[in-house]
Amino acid sequence: MSELEQGNGQRPPTPVSGVDDGGHRRLAPRPLERPPVDPTLSTAFGRPHGVDGAFAGRAQAPQQPVTLAPPTPEALSSAFGRPPGEGGTRLQRPPNLDASGEPEVEPVFWEGEPAGDAWRDPGASAVLGPPAVGEDPAKPADAPATPGPQLSVPELLFGRRVKPTALALLLVVVLAVGSAGGLVGWALGRVGNPLTDGSVTLAEVKTAKERPVGSVADVASRVTPGVVSIEFKGASIAGVGSGVVIDGAGYVLTNDHVVAPAVQDSSAKLTVVFTDGKRATARVVGRDSKTDLAVIKVEVTNPTVIQFGNSDDLQVGDTVLAIGSPLSLSNTVTEGIVSALNRPVTAAGENGGPAVTYDAIQTDAAINPGNSGGALVDSSGALVGINSSIRTETGGSVGLGFAISGNYARRVSQELIREGQVKHADMNVNVNSVSAETAEGARVQNVPADGAAAAAGIVENDVITKVGDRLVRNAAEFTVAVREHEIGETVPVVLARQGRELTLQVTLRSD
Repeated sequence: MSELEQGNGQRPPTPVSGVDDGGHRRLAPRPLERPPVDPTLSTAFGRPHGVDGAFAGRAQAPQQPVTLAPPTPEALSSAFGRPPGEGGTRLQRPPNLDASGEPEVEPVFWEGEPAGDAWRDPGASAVLGPPAVGEDPAKPADAPATPGPQLSVPELLFGRRVKPTALALLLVVVLAVGSAGGLVGWALGRVGNPLTDGSVTLAEVKTAKERPVGSVADVASRVTPGVVSIEFKGASIAGVGSGVVIDGAGYVLTNDHVVAPAVQDSSAKLTVVFTDGKRATARVVGRDSKTDLAVIKVEVTNPTVIQFGNSDDLQVGDTVLAIGSPLSLSNTVTEGIVSALNRPVTAAGENGGPAVTYDAIQTDAAINPGNSGGALVDSSGALVGINSSIRTETGGSVGLGFAISGNYARRVSQELIREGQVKHADMNVNVNSVSAETAEGARVQNVPADGAAAAAGIVENDVITKVGDRLVRNAAEFTVAVREHEIGETVPVVLARQGRELTLQVTLRSD
């Protein structure tokens, strides 16, 4: 039994050869340990059965009989064999080898001629010499070089000279071939599309279209030159509005909100553009922010001027034209009717300023942003309103446009041209709109002590229902009703106080 099989199967410590164990004894070398091999791995990676080394023995190929070549024919042997008397393995001597063993030297081909000729002696050194063609001794050295002969057209095209008759004949042939090809193509084109006819000429109406006086085309052709586009452009603002030329000196009536951005921005510039493309710089004459009207002036000669009409003669259903530059589209004309009269309109003021209130003409003629300040004319071409605003929930025209009354615009513009500002009649009282089951009007909120209303005996909570001949149904209508009168004029005011109706005489003052 070996040491591995004794005891618990563990191998006792084995001394290592050449190592002292402390008792001055040499330890024996440790036996080689061979762990057991897995049979599966042995089957997959072990040596084949019967192979002891790392390589398998080479199998001996069966011996095949060797077939010897037939003997060389005598004719070939005598022609290509070694000369008689030479050994078996010595190489054949060159035929020009002399008896001393040195090859014979072939004589040079220039035998008997000078060996210094570089064209014959391959061993001669290379020397740069003069050009192969010598200079003409009859020609001066500083004479300018004469250009060589130029090529003619036939030489350039064909590489050699061609007779003129041949060239003309070739040109005639080319023209004939091109003409024939064009005729064939034309014929094929006509045959390929039988629906076309090159001889057809459409009939033309010789007489012009008749436009009676008073038609939309007639009114537009007469009025459009008097309506201008107003452009304002600054460092941070830009826009387009419309205006109406109301005087031959170059005065243009427009909306205050068209020129207000240019006035508020010192870097902005106002430019008026006429229908013929002429441009002119404009200056502000005067503004009335309470009624949204302004007058500017340009330096022009002989402009087309629009004449004012009487807007009080308008009736609902009358035909009107709106002319201006909606959405920056200049010289735009739209047609509609008067939808309502004396419609009080209130809009927010510019940059938090006082509210804009005016008595408007309502129309269903298409009015869009850019129409502001443009003309509203009747069927005769007379100016009856200044287009100012629209009422919409979509941002575009829905047939609810408003224009400032022409009569009121004429009075304000004339005052602006004369004085540069406008004063309005005022009752010096603050009101708001109220309505009840039986009546509606403007209720007084407060009455300044030194105002026209206080002097006439109007007190807070009075409900004003009529100013002069005009009914008052809300605060906006109260404002326009008062402004219809002149400063210093005394007008009757009907109001309700504690269930009783009173009529007071109020002398209007300036705002």
